[in-house]
Amino acid sequence: EQSNGFFNLKKMIRIALQKSGRLNEDSLKLLKDCGISIDNGKDQLKAEARNFPMEVFFLRNGDIPQYLRDGIVDLAILGENILEEKGGDIKIIEQLGFSKCRISIAIPKGNEFKDVKDLEGKRIATSYPNTVKHFLNKNNISADLHIINGSVEIAPNIGLADAICDIVSSGSTLFKNNLKEVVRIKNSEAVLVQGSGLTKQKSDIIDKLRFRVQSVLRAKQ
Repeated sequence: EQSNGFFNLKKMIRIALQKSGRLNEDSLKLLKDCGISIDNGKDQLKAEARNFPMEVFFLRNGDIPQYLRDGIVDLAILGENILEEKGGDIKIIEQLGFSKCRISIAIPKGNEFKDVKDLEGKRIATSYPNTVKHFLNKNNISADLHIINGSVEIAPNIGLADAICDIVSSGSTLFKNNLKEVVRIKNSEAVLVQGSGLTKQKSDIIDKLRFRVQSVLRAKQ
């Protein structure tokens, strides 16, 4: 069956991008810089490239690792922070160098902090429980985790937690909420990742895409 008039669907690769936000914009810009035109309307969940055998799926960031495992998509652009939390088994094929941030622990500005041992017995609010558990275990620290989806930074102000662990880019959100960054757990940037069990045909298309991506990244440097 012909799709878009000339690409056979079985011979297309499927790539997942974040549905909205900064990573979505940066990922679309990268594909555009690679010479790939995508017809994506507002709030569309799926789009096709006009001049490259590729379908694009716009998904929730946290759902992407499972879509890769299930073979629904072949590739994805996502933040390393999501891989740290939900996709340790997924293969990174390119570091993309944009959407840089870090996963950090922050506490109220007035509180004293000497080293990580000060987190012993504390209540930590986070949307990244696996990342925090891994960090605490590595440092032999026992703490009480509160899993929050959404605005984690208000937790100390409303008495729900003594500290938070969240994504930090500029630090302005911490500043506004009277918090200070005390431990950087991991740096994160956008990465191109690949699922497993791909056909030779799909692998060949991915190689072509990677060649274009590498050329764009080199030109930027």
